[in-house]
Order: sequence, then structure tokens, then C-alpha cells
Amino acid sequence: MRILLTNDDGIHAHGLEVLEEIARTLSDDIWIVAPETDQSGLAHSLTLSHPLRARKVREKTYAVTGTPTDCVIMGIRHLVGGGDGVPVDLVLSGVNAGQNIGDYITYSGTVAGAMEGALLGIRSIALSQAYNFDHHRSVPWNTARTAAPELLKRLIKLDFPKDTLINVNFPNCKTEEIVDTVVTRQGKFEHGLGIDKRTDRRGVHYYWLEFIGDQPHSQPGTDIDALHENRIAVTPVRMDMTNHAWLETLNASLEN
Repeated sequence: MRILLTNDDGIHAHGLEVLEEIARTLSDDIWIVAPETDQSGLAHSLTLSHPLRARKVREKTYAVTGTPTDCVIMGIRHLVGGGDGVPVDLVLSGVNAGQNIGDYITYSGTVAGAMEGALLGIRSIALSQAYNFDHHRSVPWNTARTAAPELLKRLIKLDFPKDTLINVNFPNCKTEEIVDTVVTRQGKFEHGLGIDKRTDRRGVHYYWLEFIGDQPHSQPGTDIDALHENRIAVTPVRMDMTNHAWLETLNASLEN
């Protein structure tokens, strides 16, 4: 089985090392094509206004001056296998430092890497490790490292529906504290992004985007609740964003 790895935290991210360890429990044909620098929050964006450059880091490992989406396209179309005609069987994106749940998956470069793989007709899975930020970042990488291999072995036996990826989030706890693994739907946060206005030494304003608002209320069956309960959240995500339930109402309103 040939596996392509990517991420949005960049080629030097520790989560990518963890992902490679996980992938090697599944296969010895592992390829890595990851962004040269951190691309967090760039979602499913493409680089169209300037050329991409690919740097060979080591055997079967490349850093690309672009987004996770660029990396998957470069990997599938050009880098992986050197044009040997052998297809990629699985795309794994992550392991992201931080959860990718709720409506925030729309911003996620990690999910976007898996999204591009799904659009190219390849089974694709995004993996993220939740953590709490308390003056410093301490990510419980061993949770994903330990729990992911067996979960992935079960998931890759499935026939994924067309244009569907799986978004996996590991809770912020030790491996032995994981309650179980649950299939969830995407939750909804009750807060969004705000602006933190600051002033530099020359009196010029600059701004940081920041997450604001209260924690969401209980949403049983969602990825948000699953992580809160120390459960691994497995969420099927599809590319069709049509609001099918509203089609009839919208169509009727335009017929008049």
C-alpha cells in the first residue's frame, strides 16, 4: 500500500514525525510532501499567483513552497513514485497540533489536505491532536501515536463514499484516559474570530486574529462533545456543501 503524508504545520512539525511513525505501522511505502512553512488556517487554498518549488529533504520526502492542497496535487501528479504509474492508495494529513472540529474545519489546512485527496478519488483521512494552551503548548502526542494505528487499520478496510474524507480528532488526555472511539457529526461553535488590536514601537497599529466567545453548550453526538468526554471523534466529511433540505423551498420561491 502506497501512502502519501502531508500536513499544514510544515515539513519540520513534530506532528508530521508522529504521522510517519503511525503510517509505518501500515506500510513501508511512505511518501511525504509537506509545506515548507506553517500553512495553518489556509484551508483548501491553491497557489496560483506564483510558482511552486519542491525541495527534496531526503528519500521520498519533499518540502513544497505552497499549501497543503498544493502539496497533495504535487505529490499525486508529479513527485510520488517519480511517475512510475503506481497509484497512491491512501492520503493521511496531520497529525495537527490542535483539534479540527466543528465549523472550524472550514479553516483547516489539515482537513484540506485530506479533502484534496478525496477529490482526486483517493481514500483520505485527516488526523488532529487536541491540547490546552496554558501559557505554553503541551501536546499529548503519544495519544495519537498510540491510538491511531489500530483505528486506521479498521478505517482503511472501508470503501469510502465518493468525495468523502474522514476527520479524526484525538482528545487532550493520556492514552489510558481515552473512553472510546465514536462516530460523530460536525458540531457548531457559538463563538468566532475577533480582532486583537495592538500598537508597535512606532505607534503604528497591527492586528492579531483571535478566537473569542464562550464554550459551546452540550451537543450530543458531535465531535465537540466527543473530545470534551475524552472520546476519539471520527467524522465523515463530504465535499457536497449543498443544502439539500432547502432546495425545494428555494426552487418554489424562484418559480413565482
